[in-house]
Amino acid sequence: MRDVQAAPGTPLTSAGTPEGEPARTKTRRVAVLAAVAAFVLAADVVSKALVVAHLRPDQPVHLLGDVLMLWLTRNPGAAFSVGTGETIVFTAIALAVVVYIARTARKLYSVGWAVALGLLLGGAMGNLGDRIFRAPGLFRGNVVDWIAVTKYYPIFNLADSAIVCGGILTVILAMRGYHLDGTRGELSSGSRDSGTQTGNQADTGAESAGR
Repeated sequence: MRDVQAAPGTPLTSAGTPEGEPARTKTRRVAVLAAVAAFVLAADVVSKALVVAHLRPDQPVHLLGDVLMLWLTRNPGAAFSVGTGETIVFTAIALAVVVYIARTARKLYSVGWAVALGLLLGGAMGNLGDRIFRAPGLFRGNVVDWIAVTKYYPIFNLADSAIVCGGILTVILAMRGYHLDGTRGELSSGSRDSGTQTGNQADTGAESAGR
């Protein structure tokens, strides 16, 4: 009994842990999510500022021949230049992703999911900033892309990379049975939307918002 006894006056759960421990655990996981998102957003904003200041669209910098280049482009649409006339739609999707992940954070007790959602959130916010603040206008801005891997792959940026990594991590966590609440294993039918579905919805929306 001494091993599970808390400080005098502290309520215990049925598992013998202090009642406030789950709240503290969730707070730490949300802090991880926020830190990852902030790091991705800062890296994306700084890299785009440097690229815009020092690169010209018609003068790519060849780091490894035609395999790896720094190539400034401005993309009004989604990946592979799809939907170039629907910039406002992708802005709305990005906003929806940010709101969805913020709401999902209330259920978060898993470090893995905190990192995955932080990558998705930071990437979505990075490109959303371009949509809001860059030319040609508010909520219609073009996303700055600058990383070219061969001439046959679409040019992307750090926010796109974070979204892809977050999506991959989401799939891995879902396949291995890790859930937002920190548990592992098969979900009951009544709570199935808190695991794989949450990750898949966030990933799908962030991919659309990413470009």
